[in-house]
Amino acid sequence: MLKHVGRMVQNQRRIVVAYKTLPNDADHCVVVTTENLEAADHDSLIKLVESPAGQEAEDLATVMARTKLSDGSTMLARFHTTGKMVKVATKDVEMVPNSNTTILLSELNEVIAQQKGVSVSDLAVKGPETLASVSDVPSTATSDTSSPDVLDDAALAAKYRSDADRLYKEAKQLREMAEELVPTTKKSKAKSTQSA
Repeated sequence: MLKHVGRMVQNQRRIVVAYKTLPNDADHCVVVTTENLEAADHDSLIKLVESPAGQEAEDLATVMARTKLSDGSTMLARFHTTGKMVKVATKDVEMVPNSNTTILLSELNEVIAQQKGVSVSDLAVKGPETLASVSDVPSTATSDTSSPDVLDDAALAAKYRSDADRLYKEAKQLREMAEELVPTTKKSKAKSTQSA
């Protein structure tokens, strides 16, 4: 069984589901149409889906947000800004966890919600990164997704700030871990001043 993989009901295009439902919009999800990806990006996405972190994630977007592509960019942000992420109705997405099983995402969301004892709308990932990244995702996977859906300056600035804060915290944590392993020894250097 492989989570997050599926296809569009209408045209059978293969997709990866980034968000299985959205805040304040339980009937829609955000998907990545895999055929529109460059080979390296496609391979990185599939590797992420198949990874333990990808399979443990409730919504793949949470791990996409901290996964780097071969060019060093963050997967979730780049797929979003280049128009690779598309908002579609959950009833139009068929999940295919293995070759013998298919279930509509709308039905799967209902099953998951029942198991957790919550409503389908409560399944949506909540947080500033989610709202910033899905609020302006273009709708319908049948539209031409090759043209980028560019963020406005305010949304892009907010995303950059959020990424910077996250990276700062991650860098600080890595620095602390490095210091625990091998503390930095300070070398005293005599500065020589030269007069011109």
